[in-house]
Amino acid sequence: MKQQSVGAILAIGLSVALAGCNLPRQDTASVQTAAALTVQAQLTAVAPSPVSTSTAGVFPTLPPSATAVFASPVPAATATPKCDVASFVKDVTIPDNTSVDAGADFTKTWRLKNDGDCSWTPSYQLVFVSGQIMDGASGQALSGNVNKGDTLDVSVTLTAPTENGSYQGNWGLKNAAGTVFANFWVKVRVEDGIGGPFAVTHVTYSFSLSDYSGHDDCPMMTAHITTNGAGDVVYRWTRSDGAGASLETVHFGSAGTKDVETHWALGSVWEGETHWLGIYVDEPNHQDFGHKTFTKACAP
Repeated sequence: MKQQSVGAILAIGLSVALAGCNLPRQDTASVQTAAALTVQAQLTAVAPSPVSTSTAGVFPTLPPSATAVFASPVPAATATPKCDVASFVKDVTIPDNTSVDAGADFTKTWRLKNDGDCSWTPSYQLVFVSGQIMDGASGQALSGNVNKGDTLDVSVTLTAPTENGSYQGNWGLKNAAGTVFANFWVKVRVEDGIGGPFAVTHVTYSFSLSDYSGHDDCPMMTAHITTNGAGDVVYRWTRSDGAGASLETVHFGSAGTKDVETHWALGSVWEGETHWLGIYVDEPNHQDFGHKTFTKACAP
């Protein structure tokens, strides 16, 4: 019995061994090759690009940087030069709505200031622009240079219209290029000589030379004073050196024009310089009636 059991056990063990030998075998080299390829693929997926281990004199190539662009500096804003600019200062004679006789001559004078960067020269003109010209000259040259910041009195002799009413003439300054750059006006009321209170309506001037105070050919100015009726006119002379003059009186028996005159014994040292003489009416107007310029002096 014992011998049979041992034999059975040996038979079973032999069967198992034979069965193991019949199982399919995987080639060991193939398994190793597949494993190696798998590992290599994984390493390839995660490995960084190779970098040279030698760093002496070698720097990694960097992506090109954006080129810096610098804008040109913007110049500071500067004021645009203004060559010809005139500002109105005041009406020296014939303020707006002054009453004048129908058909009477009168002189309108404006005081202007040069507020531009260019000097006004005799190539500049006082010119008529629009409205009623009232027999004035359409253009007349300035008498001299007017620099920046200086003032100038400009005058025009006019004749009032013959019909009653209000009239306005617009005037300006014109430069050498023909551009008109200022605007001012004269505005009068024609009342046929008796519509308003007694007043001096206008003053015009004439310049001449005469012997005076032991000198020859001295400046003499005549003022032609016109009123709208009867009354006394109290006036004084004004002149460019600022010297004072006493009040004088001229009587008018009716509306009309009377002449008054003055001399100025300038020495020859003044020859060629510009001077002026004019009239200020203290009564009844309280008004400066402008002036006339001249350059002559007494003969030596």
